[in-house]
Amino acid sequence: MAQAAMTRAKEKRWAIIGEDGRHVWMGRHSDPTEAEIAQAESALAAQGLAGWLAITEGDYWAKRGRMGFVMVRPLAAPASSFEAGTAAFEAARKAKLAALD
Repeated sequence: MAQAAMTRAKEKRWAIIGEDGRHVWMGRHSDPTEAEIAQAESALAAQGLAGWLAITEGDYWAKRGRMGFVMVRPLAAPASSFEAGTAAFEAARKAKLAALD
């Protein structure tokens, strides 16, 4: 495996994963501040959405394999499980990758 591919496979990013699988990257080279997290949570709630602050691992654009997820904390009181949110994320990711073919 080429060095760049190995680096992407191990890449860790902060993300907000929505209950419906949508996501927003919060960063990869530094941790989000409490103020940034609070602002993101307020924005979710204002739109009637909820989700989780999470750390992801893996290459979003890799067609094989799944990404890894570690839930840090819920945001805006999600009604569903983190596992359901990450399954929706993976389904949306696979659909996006398939559309690129």
